[in-house]
Amino acid sequence: MFKTLLLPAVVLSVFVSGCMEPTARPLQPKQPSSEQALNTSASFIKSSTDVPDEYEIDEPNGVLTLRQALALTLMKNPVLKAYSLETRAADARALQAGLRPNPELGIEVEDVGGSGALSGFDSAQTTIQLSQLIELGDKRQKRKTVALLEKDLSGWDYETRRLKVLTEAGKSFIELLAVQERTKLLAELVDVSEQTFKSVTQRVEAGKDSPVEKTKASVALSGVKIEYEQALQELEKTKKVLASFWGIEQPKFSVAQGQLNAISDIPEMNDLQQKLISNPELARWEKEIARDKAALKLENSKAVPDITIGAGVRRFNETDDNAFVFGVSIPLPISDRNQGGRMEAAYNLSKAYEEQRAARIEVTNRFNQIFTELSVSFNKIQELRTSILPGAREVFDASREAYAEGKIDYLNVLDAQRTYFVSQTEYLDALVSYHKAKTDMEGLVGQSIDVIQTTAN
Repeated sequence: MFKTLLLPAVVLSVFVSGCMEPTARPLQPKQPSSEQALNTSASFIKSSTDVPDEYEIDEPNGVLTLRQALALTLMKNPVLKAYSLETRAADARALQAGLRPNPELGIEVEDVGGSGALSGFDSAQTTIQLSQLIELGDKRQKRKTVALLEKDLSGWDYETRRLKVLTEAGKSFIELLAVQERTKLLAELVDVSEQTFKSVTQRVEAGKDSPVEKTKASVALSGVKIEYEQALQELEKTKKVLASFWGIEQPKFSVAQGQLNAISDIPEMNDLQQKLISNPELARWEKEIARDKAALKLENSKAVPDITIGAGVRRFNETDDNAFVFGVSIPLPISDRNQGGRMEAAYNLSKAYEEQRAARIEVTNRFNQIFTELSVSFNKIQELRTSILPGAREVFDASREAYAEGKIDYLNVLDAQRTYFVSQTEYLDALVSYHKAKTDMEGLVGQSIDVIQTTAN
């Protein structure tokens, strides 16, 4: 029923080109209208509320891959569980909408408890009657159609929420990789600063430099150590943020595994834009409009009054006789012909068309913004890789050698060191921006960018 057969695979394929290690394959929440693949290699995923024990995935104690993180999110995320249960509630509403009205059994006793001959039950008349409401205007089928379309909408809403949650979980994993790299970078900076401090100390003790240089080196080292301790705290916090996606407060895993350096060429803008049709935020509006059209038909049918027919037996105690009774009742649509309900349904349909248009504009604007972020970060990575980083490293190494030989002062070394590590930080930030933008883009177009690029070529 859903057109987005690749939607659940979107976020999981973010790092296929190198930013993840495939390990575990989870089961996907079962939808009322479709069962889709988590990625191109996993063929089925059932609901986290229906997963048998043998398919349960536990958080690893050591290394955590992106695939494992998304599997845990898919199976244990509280928000997704709630949406999964909502789809089942929509199933139940569809079932209820298709049921016919129940017949009514009535018992009526007349001519009792009066005066004279009517004081007892000797003159009583007892009627037992069975009546049935008959819905005209095909109301039951129209009501059932509305409920089935609402069930489909519930499935689309689940797809939208699932995609958003998986996208955010993927971006949280990227952020954790980045924090790990920043921590490693600061650890390297601490090591370099300690070596520089030793070198400065030796030169000061040898009388080649002023003691002020040693103080400067000591202050710089202390500052770097403080940054490193802050990075360690940030690392623990980021781990907890990621683990919260599968509903736990204290993560068991120790390290996230992935390659931030892995990037790939960006497809042409038109190639990506053509895939927006698979975005559930847009695709759902076909069902939304169909539901509102069906609701309008249902409200129109309510202008047709229903009839109630009944039949039964009447007992006359006084004469010891029996007789059949029949009856038909129908409301007269004099003042209430469901005018308000019909107008409301018509306005809701018009509103749905406008909301569909607004959704297209919003998704297109988001697409343009993400594509710009993706392109800018990709170009920045290329520039940093080819010229800035190698040049900054070369200057840093040369300045350390020159300082050891007494050709330059410590401030020049410190400046070169700062320039190099700032460049490293910019490079890391560019990688994070690239992968997050790539994740967002794949969430929009419903496909892996790498697959789109390969197909286009």
